[in-house]
Amino acid sequence: MTTTDPVQLLIEAGAIPSNPFSSNSRYRDVALGLYQRDANDPGVPYVLRRFIPQQKDITVAFEHIVQSGERPDILAAQAFGDAELYWRIADANAVTDPFELTDTLARRVAIPLPPGA
Repeated sequence: MTTTDPVQLLIEAGAIPSNPFSSNSRYRDVALGLYQRDANDPGVPYVLRRFIPQQKDITVAFEHIVQSGERPDILAAQAFGDAELYWRIADANAVTDPFELTDTLARRVAIPLPPGA
């Protein structure tokens, strides 16, 4: 079956990797779109909207109480062994700015289960 989807055609041509994001990226499973000004424009790929999971759908492993000098990436490194997974903690706490997590001393921060658990 032949596709006419321009993004899929670019992926098949090798112009866009089928999954351009690393395995620890928050955009790993988000689809790509293609912005074109007109039919002759080859287009620019872009990431479609990422929907943050509902808190009720995220399993919390434990709560952490924020100490002085902590940052979201430090929490992620301690909890998951990967500082780049800070976004999982932000999602579990329904914050869009990850630094909100550690701006207030003694704040309780929900730490979700590690990926794949």
